[in-house]
Amino acid sequence: MTKSDQFKNHLAEGQQFKKDFIILGTGILDGSPVDQAQVKIPLKTLNRHGLIAGATGTGKTKTLQVIAEQLSLKGIPSVLMDLKGDLSGIATPGVTTDFILKRSATIGVDYQPQGLPVELMSISNEKGVQLKATVSEFGPVLISQILELNDTQRGVVALIFRYCDLHHLPLVDLKDFKRVLQYITNEGKAAIEKEFGQVSAASVNTIMRKIIELEQQGAERFFGEPSFEVEDFVRAKDGKGVISIIRLTDIQSKPKLFSTFMLSLLSEIYETFPEQGDSDQPKLCLFIDEAHLVFSTASKDLLEKIEAIIKLIRSKGVGVFFCTQTPTDVPDSILGQLGLKVQHALRAFTAKDRKAITKTAENYPDSPFYNTADVLTSMGIGEALVTALNEKGIPTPLAHTLMRAPITRMDILSELEILGLVASSDLVKKYNVDIDRESAFELLERKMMSVQSEQEKTLPPSTHSRTSTRTKEDESLLEELSKNTMVRQIGRTLFRELARGILGSFSGRKR
Repeated sequence: MTKSDQFKNHLAEGQQFKKDFIILGTGILDGSPVDQAQVKIPLKTLNRHGLIAGATGTGKTKTLQVIAEQLSLKGIPSVLMDLKGDLSGIATPGVTTDFILKRSATIGVDYQPQGLPVELMSISNEKGVQLKATVSEFGPVLISQILELNDTQRGVVALIFRYCDLHHLPLVDLKDFKRVLQYITNEGKAAIEKEFGQVSAASVNTIMRKIIELEQQGAERFFGEPSFEVEDFVRAKDGKGVISIIRLTDIQSKPKLFSTFMLSLLSEIYETFPEQGDSDQPKLCLFIDEAHLVFSTASKDLLEKIEAIIKLIRSKGVGVFFCTQTPTDVPDSILGQLGLKVQHALRAFTAKDRKAITKTAENYPDSPFYNTADVLTSMGIGEALVTALNEKGIPTPLAHTLMRAPITRMDILSELEILGLVASSDLVKKYNVDIDRESAFELLERKMMSVQSEQEKTLPPSTHSRTSTRTKEDESLLEELSKNTMVRQIGRTLFRELARGILGSFSGRKR
């Protein structure tokens, strides 16, 4: 038996899948592609998460594109966090070239260029569906972690949320949060101390500065209403899974905003989606490009929460895939949870680089056919080392792989094409509206105006008791809740206040 036949048998034995799968490419041995040695990934284990790594320019983004395409063709939706702005072309067909046709024939797959259903989204000023969430939906635990508060400051945040719950003060945006902070150290100080005890002014000032820092990164656009329903990620069109591309090109220099958004999204998905158990394919896959931005600025508590979500969210049928330059960008505790690993080439320009390559090679199964560390530095563009989990949860053989080409455009959409895509979106019509209902800021401002008005009157104090004032405010709030244009959003927020989850946001969207 030739070495080539041994290699093919080695791959085939490790890839005996009974369920559906996707094809990433074909195996390479001694620098040449091997016929009938396709490298396959079972759909059943894609909820075990994954890693796409490699140096700049080695093809990571195209691999991400290929996997999202193949999932879509299987009817599986995905969410792509696009920090470089080069994924929008998935909406249009790719271009057929002799090079692509030759590569596809070598791999043993047909090349049929086509556009796939795409939804453009944003948390900033990019065009697309505006993703938002309220401060109340985050909850005190997650807000405290995002602001990197100590135990004393966390207690103040918990107090604020409790006070707002008791006194029907909706925390919709950061303006509301800041106004309540001002209130508990000024006008409402006496009432707060009577109800909850003394509050440290120094802690409140620190929290205020942290909020302003978050605002400077553009978070005021993210906190607000209407809040996004994560069920809208799970959609199909003409039998193909919708690919939601969250355009984040203008927040590359704002890592805290990015990590805030990512953690809140994962938390909301975990708490909203029902348990799915072991199914034949994932319900949704999330791809986080430039993942090092998440981990490089995250606090220890934040990393622990990300690790907890990664461990738990797979039971909801959700796979999370990190795209970064080296596996060392991802903490070991999270790296150990990733079943699929696609490793593109690394470059050894320095002694530090060589040490990193040695460490990277240790993350992959040994292969009897090549030295992993040597292959890592010798692979060309569009080649990768690939290993996944088979349907029994056992790692598949490590394969030096010639990756297939994307069937969609390997370039961005034009401004005109983006405008057309956004104009035809039903979700844009649903979410790109401004709702500025009466919330904590307005209610507290009105309360203080009412107090000032009472003080100016000459009537006896007994005729203007605090109880009667509060009753009128409660009645006003009920009138506000009755407005048809806002009742759906307000109802969701109020119901979820009854069920904040272990991750600090809300556990379930009850309607």
